[in-house]
Amino acid sequence: MSLSIQIVIAFITDLLLGDPKGYPHPVKIIARLAYGTESLSRKILSNHKLAGIITTITIVSTSFSLVWLIIKGMAYIHPSLGWFASIYFIYTTLSIRSLFDESRPVFQFLKETNIIKARESLSRIVGRDTANLKENEIVRATVETVAESTVDGIISPLLFAVLGGAPLAVAYKAINTMDSLFGYKNETYRDFGWAPARLDDLANWVPARLALPVISIGAFFCGLSGRKSLAIALRDGSKHPSPNSGLPEAAMAGALGIRLGGASFYSGQLNEKPFIGDNLRELELSDITQSQKIMFTASFLGLAGVIAIELLF
Repeated sequence: MSLSIQIVIAFITDLLLGDPKGYPHPVKIIARLAYGTESLSRKILSNHKLAGIITTITIVSTSFSLVWLIIKGMAYIHPSLGWFASIYFIYTTLSIRSLFDESRPVFQFLKETNIIKARESLSRIVGRDTANLKENEIVRATVETVAESTVDGIISPLLFAVLGGAPLAVAYKAINTMDSLFGYKNETYRDFGWAPARLDDLANWVPARLALPVISIGAFFCGLSGRKSLAIALRDGSKHPSPNSGLPEAAMAGALGIRLGGASFYSGQLNEKPFIGDNLRELELSDITQSQKIMFTASFLGLAGVIAIELLF
């Protein structure tokens, strides 16, 4: 079975199933291993930056090797088992359905004017403080999350899957998971989290730039301005403190004709991010559903792109 067919099956499986609660998702296992390795490396090494580097190398290489060994072992028993294992692991790296499922309750609660529940739902998918957010701020945070996650939850896993199969896709997911766990600029993780944060920036550098045409074309297919999406992405994408996050956010902002960025609070600390996009109108509830439509369309375009890569090379 060709790699492109495996990726297509994994993609369809993610659309149908998402991430069912309770099953042993590899990301949960990676997170436990990462915390355990962090604890051990901190005890052994007094240099926290070096401890972070060692932890990062250990978790990424272990994730790649274990998945490779599992697939090879299953294939040794029977080729179809190897294909099944490969498809399963690629599926676990994708977050198309879960991104929709996790952002949908925010929309529903806002639609029902239940802002307290909307804040609670939003808190599960963003790192910022949500307790005092107004409706337009909740919409902004949701749209930003959908845009950014289009890269690290869809485009990046697809690209790494076609470049190196399931082992490389899971290795990427390990990098992304460790950045989520340790990539904070606080006293605890400023030094230790340096390696996973920088490696995550490097891993997402190409996918984030590939996201510009993907999101722009996706916006066009959704009846929005693909040209404006690309123009705003090129103009404002580099304003974001992250070398990658601002690009999909700016592309989404341009497509929707809204402004993202601005003030947010993280653990009680004010974080002023540059504005992205044009302030043509107030954010509306429909911006959430529009961003979801663009995300879905972009995911199919991303799938078509990686299939083309596999077929050509």
